[in-house]
Amino acid sequence: MWTQRIKTGLVTTTAAASLLLLAACGPSPSPAESSSAPPSSSTPSASSTSASPSATASTTLSQSPTPTTTSAPPAAVGQCKAASLTAATDATGGGAAGSVYEKLILTNSGTAPCIVEGFAGVSLTADANGEPIGEPATRETTTPVTKIELAPGKSAWAEIRYTQAGNYGDCTKVPAAGLRIYPPNDTASLFVAEQHDACSNAGIKLLTVTAFQAV
Repeated sequence: MWTQRIKTGLVTTTAAASLLLLAACGPSPSPAESSSAPPSSSTPSASSTSASPSATASTTLSQSPTPTTTSAPPAAVGQCKAASLTAATDATGGGAAGSVYEKLILTNSGTAPCIVEGFAGVSLTADANGEPIGEPATRETTTPVTKIELAPGKSAWAEIRYTQAGNYGDCTKVPAAGLRIYPPNDTASLFVAEQHDACSNAGIKLLTVTAFQAV
């Protein structure tokens, strides 16, 4: 009976040992089965980090420099020419010792300002279209030359002295219908009707003129 129990115990022990051996030799669990699932990625998506094209364009436009505009400089004021002037004389200045003093007045009849500077050319002439008679006016330099800007309708004046032709015994008298006036730095002329005796022979100077002054 003891012999039978010992055999039964050996069988049971042997079976248990066999099961343990099989469990030890069996396949080990894979890493995928033994580890937990990896955490989800926290990297932001491309759509959340990159700026949209419209936002980029808006930023570029807002950063573009504002163009600056410059006004053109004002045009330089030119010399007064005969075409935009009128001429007149004022003989209220009187006279002395066979001479007559009068003002020569140039007025800007144009639409833009212009400059009068210096001396006019003045001669006696037979008519509005005739050639000068005798010597032109001599410049009287006691009056300084100044630059005078004439707005439309404004005037400048110079003084003319006319010496009577009868003061010169060798004068060949010729009647003059008026004065031919050349504005400073101009080759065109104006005419002022004013009767005088002129000397047609050279060398006799009946006229003097000063530089223009502001009125």
